[in-house]
Amino acid sequence: MGKLLWKPSPELIAQSNMNRFIAFVNKRYGLNIQDYQQLHGWSVERIPDFWGAMWEFSGIIASQGYDKVVDDLGKFPGAKWFPGARLNFAQNLLRYRDDHYVFIFRGETQRTRRMTYAELYNQVAALAKWLRRQGVRPGHRVSAYMPNLTETVVAMLAATSVGAVWASCGAELGPAAVLDRLGQIEPKILFTADGYFYGNKVFNTLPHAERVVEGVPSLEKVVVVPYVTERPDIGNIPNCVLYNDIISSEKETEIRFEHLPFDHPVYVMFSSGTTGKPKCMVQGVGVLINELKDLMLHADLKREDRITYITTASWMMWNWLVSSLAVGATIVLYDGNPNYPDWGTMWRLIQNERISIFGCSASYINYLRTVNAKPGKTYDLSSLREISQTGSPLSAESFEWIYREIRQDLQFNSISGGTDLNGGFACGNPMLPVYAGEVSAPELGMKINAYDEQGNPIVDQEGELVCEAPSPSMPLYFWDDPENRKYKETYFSFYQPAGKNVWRHGDYIIIHSDTGGITFLGRSDSVLKPSGVRIGTAEIYNVLETFPEIADSVVVGQDWKGDQRVILFVQLAPGQSLTEDLKSKIKQSLRENASPRHAPALILETPSIPYTFNMKKVESAVRNIMNGKPVANRAAITNPESLEYFERVLPQLETD
Repeated sequence: MGKLLWKPSPELIAQSNMNRFIAFVNKRYGLNIQDYQQLHGWSVERIPDFWGAMWEFSGIIASQGYDKVVDDLGKFPGAKWFPGARLNFAQNLLRYRDDHYVFIFRGETQRTRRMTYAELYNQVAALAKWLRRQGVRPGHRVSAYMPNLTETVVAMLAATSVGAVWASCGAELGPAAVLDRLGQIEPKILFTADGYFYGNKVFNTLPHAERVVEGVPSLEKVVVVPYVTERPDIGNIPNCVLYNDIISSEKETEIRFEHLPFDHPVYVMFSSGTTGKPKCMVQGVGVLINELKDLMLHADLKREDRITYITTASWMMWNWLVSSLAVGATIVLYDGNPNYPDWGTMWRLIQNERISIFGCSASYINYLRTVNAKPGKTYDLSSLREISQTGSPLSAESFEWIYREIRQDLQFNSISGGTDLNGGFACGNPMLPVYAGEVSAPELGMKINAYDEQGNPIVDQEGELVCEAPSPSMPLYFWDDPENRKYKETYFSFYQPAGKNVWRHGDYIIIHSDTGGITFLGRSDSVLKPSGVRIGTAEIYNVLETFPEIADSVVVGQDWKGDQRVILFVQLAPGQSLTEDLKSKIKQSLRENASPRHAPALILETPSIPYTFNMKKVESAVRNIMNGKPVANRAAITNPESLEYFERVLPQLETD
């Protein structure tokens, strides 16, 4: 059993939305559910009842009710959710129209802006009217190439209010990466900004926007949001207008929401694109009900909360965060480098704005550890009751660091899911304890399991994460994918030879029988196999995090003399050097804390580690280089120059 780090008090459990939901379910269905384990069991045994209850509990607004919750759970993929219903995605996020703060925006330059729910509604109304005047109709694509601004959310709400399909790319992406994404879906409108701030630098992105406009001939109008200058020069972009001019000229106080079927497209989400052009995953209103489950029940979000997440408009956590609107909470949007001018930036924000739920990535937490940050001793974090973390697995030592250096009496909600379903397969909740290194439990409605290579369910062993039943937010389809061929191949082909029709997600996990928690070991396509023994890369990273000399690392397998050898690349902390003594200590620690197979054949120093724009290590790119294969899409990597080192060192390794 993992180390117990936190246990919810009886008062917290009693006051939680999850407890209210249990009472609601018990009354509606005549049940006697007492705890989360029983609730989850019911939610995956009676899937239509669970999602029907979630529809009612979350207060989904619809002009026409559904005929049934789901037509056929045996259609996997292809189950149709809530057939007969007609509703609008944006209307469900714009339930409030009062003076409660909806947004507190803070830029890296300390620029601050506050907006109320009433002001948000009015801006969406004006922009929606303008979009209709441009001929935007249901099914048209409206896109963004934007920083994490309030205007980005307004544009999404305006687009979906008229039934358009929203697709966004963060301003940090280069124009080639944006073209790889937006060029596939042929948007009619593009929202962009004149630039953004990061690390005390101003990035002018209008030239990037010009390249995107040139490469996407379907665009009929471009809207530029002034951010780094008051009135940018947009003369080089055809059919361009300033956002502020639209808002000031359009006089509209009511939104005419377009009511559409439940499976009408709402979002196009993009995969990371590190192995080729990004997949375009089309999602419907199922995203809404799934994210409300995450936010209301698992995160215990309430109207009085202030919630933030370190994210950009490229990452699904932006979509997840924005769904907090339906709860009426205050969203704190931060744009810029979260560690500029120092590691305390986000913690000052939490202190000054009284944030109660703070979300971040594993890489952010690991960075804080490497610089010996002590947020709990340095800042007043009395408002903070929950930290949410996702993006990649987090070690048991980092779990313990959070409770030691931040606060002992908060819920640490580690989440694992994916852009594919705009939500999680497993996460925490206010009724369950937190054990070091474990995601607390499967999410409600998610019938997940761990399979061995033959498709047998296993516990207390390393296996593939699978989902054995549909859920509403799984993609409707992939863009330009006749007969769902790519879709089925991506998720459903792996276990078909074993006679299993399940969603194979591509994560390597252990389901613990004693706690019910789940340890995530990294992407299964990155699993190492020295002498045929399967090793999750996260098992190695977890040990390396105990070394203060190491700032970051990436480990890959290289085909070598009929077997596979493990090569570890380390990025050292400032002032450290990779001595033979340090190499020996690393190998010895891996042998003792993992197994002899985990000890790498080679340890080399690298100046930097490649990451996606969602802050995930790009093990696949390093693995490809080490095995003499091309890297398919460098534009999907935030620091592609980091690959130059691996390309230089390969010839030397081939002679070792």
